[in-house]
Amino acid sequence: MENLRKPEWLKVSRSANQRYADTKQIVESHCLHTICASGRCPNQGECWSRGTATFMIGGDVCTRSCKFCNTQTGRPLPLNADEPENVARSIRLMRLSHAVVTSVDRDDLPDLGAAHWVRTIEAIRTQVPETTLEVLIPDFQGRAELIAQVIAAAPDVISHNMETVRRLTPVVRSAARYETSLNVIRQIAESTCIAKSGIMVGLGETPAEVETLMDDLLAAGCEVLTIGQYLRPTLRHYPVKEYVPPAQFEEYARIGQAKGFRQVESAPLVRSSYHAEKVMTP
Repeated sequence: MENLRKPEWLKVSRSANQRYADTKQIVESHCLHTICASGRCPNQGECWSRGTATFMIGGDVCTRSCKFCNTQTGRPLPLNADEPENVARSIRLMRLSHAVVTSVDRDDLPDLGAAHWVRTIEAIRTQVPETTLEVLIPDFQGRAELIAQVIAAAPDVISHNMETVRRLTPVVRSAARYETSLNVIRQIAESTCIAKSGIMVGLGETPAEVETLMDDLLAAGCEVLTIGQYLRPTLRHYPVKEYVPPAQFEEYARIGQAKGFRQVESAPLVRSSYHAEKVMTP
């Protein structure tokens, strides 16, 4: 199981163009981190060639060690006070109509990074008020007062990933809890922000478990769901149990839409921020 051969539908061209080079230059010149690179996203070539990127704030070292994630784990450096303005400036230079920002977990900080999130959102709102904004947040250990700070900063979409089904959560997530993540989604849904979540498949879940997760998310008020294939970053990470065929992803999309999600993006190479701008389309 640990050495499953990757099927043809998961092979991606890494083609680049001038827009890719420009995006790369902006990211590097502003000393920014992206989940595109740290997460080894298969869509980096496509997205950077379209002039889009998902910015990762709080540094590039995470305090958690989830078995599916390629982001470096350890003791993070102090927060970069210039990062919020640098991210906002880069969004302006890229002329993005929709921006996505995520972060590492900063369990080492007293406020778990919440104030840094607020400063980043405020900087983006000030520099590029016309840009719609999606934030993909950690669980903040379920602390409602910290989640409320991010909500009060008023991004358009707040996403928090469930990552996997209930049974596999303690297996592949290092500190997060299934019910805690549902409560985060519930708190977002009770605000004026759109609530969004994402999961990976191919970790050993069953279709029935995925449907139960959909029901749990809908009960919490989630409106948008992304489903993509888990790809093992290195041999040190959790093994791929199955390469889910495209037809099953199409079935998940059909089921999710029938259950009542506003939008379901379900395909092998879908990631949380892939084509994220579609959520803002009426």
